[in-house]
Amino acid sequence: MDVSVIIPTYNRLWCLPQAIASCRNSTCQTEIIVVDDGSTDGTWDWLQTQPDLVILRQENWGKPWAANRGFEHAKGKYVRFLDSDDWLCEGAIDRQFQQAEAATADVVVAGYEAYAEPGTLLHTSPWVECDDFIAQQLGECSSSHYSAYLFRREFIAAIPHRPDFAQRDDRLFVLEVAMAHPKVAVDDHPAFCHRHHQHVRLQAAQGLDSVATHWQHLRLYRKCLAKLEQMGELTPRRGRAAAKILWHLAHWIAYTHPEEGAAVAHWVYELDQTFQPPERGVLGHLYRRLGFRYTERILQWRRELLAGLRLSLPRSLKPSSV
Repeated sequence: MDVSVIIPTYNRLWCLPQAIASCRNSTCQTEIIVVDDGSTDGTWDWLQTQPDLVILRQENWGKPWAANRGFEHAKGKYVRFLDSDDWLCEGAIDRQFQQAEAATADVVVAGYEAYAEPGTLLHTSPWVECDDFIAQQLGECSSSHYSAYLFRREFIAAIPHRPDFAQRDDRLFVLEVAMAHPKVAVDDHPAFCHRHHQHVRLQAAQGLDSVATHWQHLRLYRKCLAKLEQMGELTPRRGRAAAKILWHLAHWIAYTHPEEGAAVAHWVYELDQTFQPPERGVLGHLYRRLGFRYTERILQWRRELLAGLRLSLPRSLKPSSV
């Protein structure tokens, strides 16, 4: 078997057939492994009508468990992971397989396309050339999406999707791949189509789930940067790359946990002593003059004031947004 495509899915029969169809008709030997993570929308019944699939079923444990189970059954020399609400660009499997073989690559990377419902192209994001794959994955520049990547199965055999980081498992997965120093080949064509939709997806968590998502994001950066430091590979460039992401993460954490957010902001300045807040205008001025903690307090007071104004206004006078 040349390529295994692993598709975890949960209650996405509304889009799963398109994801599967995009993996068919390759000229290299391809197996499509679909792991039903306890769906209740008829997904399993439909999968049993598809004769060309490897289908697995489990209780609803989440995407990391489903991805790992699919990997256990994969027979391909190369593997890719595809979310069931997205799809692959035509020819991506054959093209990247040929590139992997020609370059003896551990990972073939590519850009992607973004679509709105119903299939309207929003933008194309080409692969950004970068001479430090780790810095790129830490946040120095765009790193595309891991569903646009093809991985050599033996290379990632010891790198699982980690359930403790379920909302950010793909980000941690690719960072661990990068820290293993793969030989990377670049596919100059988009390989993956990312669908923007109104249904639930892990990357758009709300409420308490959003707090957990930010906490997991912070933890994975702490783990990865600690490992890089232990290996003697936490260069100033990689610290600056991480600082770019951590600054925005500090703001989201401070929204509900101000002191923890301030601690993350302090870490940003430790990683990059030349760091300057990217915000412009009044907000940027406040961050630079007053610091993170006091600026976040002002933003919190502003939110409370606006909330109070909305509550005090008669219904007919309440603005839709302020």
